[in-house]
Amino acid sequence: MTEEKACGVGPSTIDVVYERLGDPDDPPVLLIMGGGAQLINWPDGFCAALVERGLHVIRFDNRDAGLSTHFSDAPAPDFQAAMAGDFSTVPYTLSDMAADAVGLLDALGYDSAHIVGASQGGMIGQTMAIEHPRWVRSLTSIMSTTGNPEVGRTNMAAFRSQGEPPRDRAGFVDWRVRVLRALGSPGYAFDAEAVAEVAGRCWDRDHDQTAMLRQAVAVVASGDRTARLRELRVPALVMHGTDDPVLDISGGRATAAAIAGAKLLTFEGMGHSLPRELWETFADNIAELV
Repeated sequence: MTEEKACGVGPSTIDVVYERLGDPDDPPVLLIMGGGAQLINWPDGFCAALVERGLHVIRFDNRDAGLSTHFSDAPAPDFQAAMAGDFSTVPYTLSDMAADAVGLLDALGYDSAHIVGASQGGMIGQTMAIEHPRWVRSLTSIMSTTGNPEVGRTNMAAFRSQGEPPRDRAGFVDWRVRVLRALGSPGYAFDAEAVAEVAGRCWDRDHDQTAMLRQAVAVVASGDRTARLRELRVPALVMHGTDDPVLDISGGRATAAAIAGAKLLTFEGMGHSLPRELWETFADNIAELV
């Protein structure tokens, strides 16, 4: 399938670029990617595994990612100020991003879908289930957290050691390979060539240097969802790696503990990535939930 664009999506009337895979008559599964990531960061093989299990996959670029609308005219986000409680430079929140996802489903003619979110995408999916429950048939939250600052903590030393992304294509690709090698899954093979190929495609589609920071302050400003997650009555699956340096596994455990009846799967050696060796397992469990 080719990428398409929906215009005037949701309350913010943004443009959203998306791709649909599989039979449109099959149950719809909306894939929501994480901070700074694009629709192509959902591995093609993982998407194919979902399609093989009789699911219709929709993957899309969040606002400020890929070819969807960017908020480049917003004030420069001040992450440290946001962490200290000053949200004056926060251009939007997870609620806005969740409304975008609902708006996309509406634009495509759906009244609900099965939601699968990874990292920040898991937070967006959780927010959808809280604020737009009738649109969410089931929720799968992968390598994500609840917003409680006491869980899902980031190993900032590992994160900061990678430095800022370079401003040229070759430098960005090399940086991306280093970052994913360091923050990915130590218990599984690392395919540097595949990572480099996707990184190059990401650069070609979009290299907005500030967009990821705008998405990051949206997370900070959105706060702790734990109490409202406890109110959910939705079939839910939580998957998380034991070696995640970006969002510690305590975030996944807290998410599963908060959602009544949620199934928790943990994977030894998985970090903040979607290892090829686990695609079939992920797909099996998502299909079972659906």
